[in-house]
Amino acid sequence: MASTTQPVEATKTLVQYRTEAGVAVITMDDPPANTYTYEMNRQLDECILKARFDNNVYVIVLTGSGDKFFSAGANIKMLSSVDPVFKYYFCLHANETLLRLEHTPKLVIAALNGHTVGGGLEIAMAADIRIARRDAGKIGLPEVNLGVLPGTGGTQRLSRLVGKSKAIELMVTGNTFSFEEAQEWGIINDIFDRDNFMENIMEYARQFTPPNKAAKAVGHIKRSVQTGWELPMESALAVERELQAILFNSQDAKEGLNAYVDKRPATFTAK
Repeated sequence: MASTTQPVEATKTLVQYRTEAGVAVITMDDPPANTYTYEMNRQLDECILKARFDNNVYVIVLTGSGDKFFSAGANIKMLSSVDPVFKYYFCLHANETLLRLEHTPKLVIAALNGHTVGGGLEIAMAADIRIARRDAGKIGLPEVNLGVLPGTGGTQRLSRLVGKSKAIELMVTGNTFSFEEAQEWGIINDIFDRDNFMENIMEYARQFTPPNKAAKAVGHIKRSVQTGWELPMESALAVERELQAILFNSQDAKEGLNAYVDKRPATFTAK
């Protein structure tokens, strides 16, 4: 069987990108379930790189279109039409895309506007902070019910969030669960009310942009944790020191220290 994606996707916009007051909003846009294909992942990858290289973007918000799904994961119809070699490279590219998101030194917030299942949760777990819309859906990794495993980082990121035993239990049962349960287990950071969800997400995101926060410090905190997490302590501390040395030379560090001494609010410029 030919290893191809569906030709109709080549000219269709599947990921929307916009910026607002220092925040890049990336929206997976293939309703109703925002399932992803190789073409969507390529567009998602491009948007991540676009936000990474934009010096006027300090925070990335990732969400889904509509109010029913953040994402239901990989497009099963697409997967059933390609051969195992394509499936392997499809997963590899998805891994690379999410690693790029995870290692971009800018805060990433996943706004879970609806059901977040399968690969949708795998995408969300590559964000730094996950905020769900109250009573908007279920969350989980039910891939075992299809005879496969969560193959876009799910087995690794979930176990790092909730611990090995709990992660295995959640994946082998294949059950979905509420956002409240996910928050209790540490998968979700917070739950916002349904009304004005995205407006409140944007207000939350803007607190990490200048002049409110030193954006370089926010990005370097994220980078220190993400890079150091897998390293031996001595090596991780070396990463932390190097990033701190960079920050000490920044204008924002000078402003923050001076503001503290002068007993006034700091005004940060991301420089």
